[in-house]
Amino acid sequence: MVKRAYKYRFYPSPEQAELLNRTFGCVRLVYNRALEARTRAWAVDRQRSTYGQSSARLRS
Repeated sequence: MVKRAYKYRFYPSPEQAELLNRTFGCVRLVYNRALEARTRAWAVDRQRSTYGQSSARLRS
């Protein structure tokens, strides 16, 4: 079996770059909030949090 790899390069327009930066900023915020909630749950209650629980917390 031969494995191949391809490299792709993306050159966004200024509008696309702005949208990507905003999107990744939002993703980072959501991830950090979920991580903080999971960390706090473990530090305070020694309770583990599943993905479903983390997702439900973010929706509320």
